[in-house]
Amino acid sequence: MDPAAFHEAVESAKQTELDRLGSNKLLIALTDASLEEETILRAAALSEYLARETFQSWAESEESETAREVFEDVATQEDEHYERVVERLGEPVEPDSVGPMHSYLRQREDMVERAAAGLVGRGLVSLKTHMQIISFYINEADEPGANLFRELRSETEASLQKGLDLLEECCEDDEDWERAQMVAEYVVQVAYDDYADSLSELGVDPKPIC
Repeated sequence: MDPAAFHEAVESAKQTELDRLGSNKLLIALTDASLEEETILRAAALSEYLARETFQSWAESEESETAREVFEDVATQEDEHYERVVERLGEPVEPDSVGPMHSYLRQREDMVERAAAGLVGRGLVSLKTHMQIISFYINEADEPGANLFRELRSETEASLQKGLDLLEECCEDDEDWERAQMVAEYVVQVAYDDYADSLSELGVDPKPIC
């Protein structure tokens, strides 16, 4: 398998979950149905904070110099994302829990699983979140807000590509690629289950109305 085929395989396997995560119900789930800019920015900032901490912890424990540099770069990027979001929010935020996705990510111990789960799996989920926040700002006719998250989304796409490049370097055989695909898909599933549970608690059906 190569990076492009891997990317396609993960997206294809989790297409339903990713499509639903990309719906306008996502912000309802992330904000407990409080669709105000402050609550949306707070949710975005908490996500960036958790990602920064995850990638920083990986950088500190990673034995591979190549992987360590990638994780350090992404940790720095996530820190910059956090600072840019809280600057618009007007105050710093700090999560009171890790949440199911980052709890799973922080249990990954080798670079294959970290690259696949953290950079590809989480990356695919983050792109859906950014797109919905961009849509929120477009609907509010707030171009600076939309542009902020367009920039974050573009940089997240770049980090996803770094993950694919790292997988190309560190996957030695089909077994590595299969393990990478398993954990990347599982991250999407964990994110989707969390989304679906949040909506169910609000009495909202996570499935699309056809």
